[in-house]
Amino acid sequence: MESVRNGIDEQATWLLRAEDTVTDREPLTDEMPDLDLATAYRIQDETLCRRIERGEALIGVKLGLTSQAKQRQMNVDRPITAWLTDAMALPAGSALPWERLIHPRVEPEIIFVMGRRLAGPGVTAASALAAVDRVYGGLEIIDSRYRDFRFTLPDVIADNASSGCYVTGPLSASAAALHLPLEACNLEVNGKIAATATGAAVQGNPAEALAMAANSLAERGHAIEAGWTVLTGGMTDAMPLTKGSTVTAHFTHLGAVTLTC
Repeated sequence: MESVRNGIDEQATWLLRAEDTVTDREPLTDEMPDLDLATAYRIQDETLCRRIERGEALIGVKLGLTSQAKQRQMNVDRPITAWLTDAMALPAGSALPWERLIHPRVEPEIIFVMGRRLAGPGVTAASALAAVDRVYGGLEIIDSRYRDFRFTLPDVIADNASSGCYVTGPLSASAAALHLPLEACNLEVNGKIAATATGAAVQGNPAEALAMAANSLAERGHAIEAGWTVLTGGMTDAMPLTKGSTVTAHFTHLGAVTLTC
């Protein structure tokens, strides 16, 4: 057990150092081929503890692998979860902070702000949606501490699901006012449509993804707290970003959110 604890400390130290110094490396599993999901989540949780110790505040969770195609690719049957802190939230209208990112990619997301605590097990899409206060459109900028975005499932879990930063759009709606599977998004890069999707791309319904996240977190003794932000997962494939570009996500009812690169 002591060797496992030392390995968790070592990998958490490396992942945070890579983020802080904007450097990358080969996946953890190149050195730790037996890294399992439970240990990967312990590494993720250790990095969160260290973020909090250095002054960051826990403000929510993010989901990854919410599309069925990505789940089949990674051989999983439900999304993965990771943590959001206030250091990851970008003010509306701000430019992309290239100085803190290695190889950023962007994806549009439907974002929930929770009105009450949501704790599994047994959470359904209906009960999950009833706990939501407001729904926003947004852009998540994912990044990876692994060279060329090469990783296995335990690697990406340990790396906080490729967390980078995110920006939330200016408009919101109540969950009851939206039909989330049909909420559409056009992702534009420099004024040209690069991808389109609807909320159905996220686990069939972003509410299903939220329920699965709550139930998964419960297995590790966690809940989704009132007031937290939840990024429900990419509606499209993540697109690499280039300096000088402008990315805008146009949602049917949730307005537009723009990021200047």
